[in-house]
Amino acid sequence: MATAIIITVSVLLLIVLIYLFFHYNNLEISLRKEAEAQENDISTVHDTMWKIIKEKAGVAEKYRDTFEKIYPELISGRYYNDGRNTMKWIEESNPDFDTSLYDSLMDSISTQRTIFQRAQERMLDIVREHNTLIRRMPDRFFITDKSPIEYVPIISDRTSDVMQTRVDNEILEF
Repeated sequence: MATAIIITVSVLLLIVLIYLFFHYNNLEISLRKEAEAQENDISTVHDTMWKIIKEKAGVAEKYRDTFEKIYPELISGRYYNDGRNTMKWIEESNPDFDTSLYDSLMDSISTQRTIFQRAQERMLDIVREHNTLIRRMPDRFFITDKSPIEYVPIISDRTSDVMQTRVDNEILEF
């Protein structure tokens, strides 16, 4: 009878250990695959961000250039130097330069940068979760691949310098 209990407990313990082995390894593999997918997502988000910003900036600049070309022509033929029409420009409605394209461009820059930031934050969260999994007890005993997920966030040279020097004294003046 005691032998049957020992065998039953041993089999149950073996089943639990096998389950834990597969569970934690599958979790580790899932996080690694999610990190790979997220890194690809970051690439596409970054590519989309720059294309949208560049194209919107191009449209806004094209509009500005076109307005600069046609505005003098619209105004020049209206007035004569006969004394009566010299001040007529005060009464007329002249074409205005529409700044809504620039407003749209600024909104796009802000929105796209936020999307890019969130994609990077998600990647850093995956890395944190994976690092916790491979170091946490008893999880780490069951995981075969304990190599960390490598990811270096995409940042500007200025930010890199600030992070290295730990000093940020630059004040933007407009």
